[in-house]
Amino acid sequence: MKRLGILVSGRGSNFEAIARNIATGQLDAEVAVVISNRAEARCLDTALARGLNAVCLPSKGLDREVYDRTLAAELHRHGVDLVCLAGFMRLLSAGFIREFPDRILNIHPSLLPSFPGLDAQHQALAHAVKITGCTVHFVDQHLDAGPIVIQAAVPVLDLDTVETLSARILTQEHRIYSEAIGIVIAGKYRVQGRRVLLT
Repeated sequence: MKRLGILVSGRGSNFEAIARNIATGQLDAEVAVVISNRAEARCLDTALARGLNAVCLPSKGLDREVYDRTLAAELHRHGVDLVCLAGFMRLLSAGFIREFPDRILNIHPSLLPSFPGLDAQHQALAHAVKITGCTVHFVDQHLDAGPIVIQAAVPVLDLDTVETLSARILTQEHRIYSEAIGIVIAGKYRVQGRRVLLT
């Protein structure tokens, strides 16, 4: 069974959805460790309540390369097969990405390549798009730019606020992240250039 390392900085609702899907048998994997760079992150308590390994590795004030070496060592210590970023608010160094080649997934609240980076929902509203959504992609050395595994579209309503739009996007995030993890850990894909071809 493939072992997931989940990196979170905040509330961790995507982590909770993954953990639920594993518990109900919808996702054939196990959570090896949940790591947060913030001691106050709710996900740490949630992970411990589920009987999972939860580790806080504070990042404040640390050089990125130094922090990422520590982070990679912790993931290796837990025998992680796939790294899942679930609201992990740090850019990963090239060195870290080389430690886990094609084994890091991220979820982003837009239909990439539209609206990368922070505040994607605000960007969507500011541009008055009619459709946005969420994307699960492999992580490479560029921000929100790796090959796309799966996406889900979400309509933007005339009266939407950042909060209402974010909530509808999050519902889809919870669905497609586990779906994408399942595809990757089962090896039911191949990467051809920028395309992830499902097999």
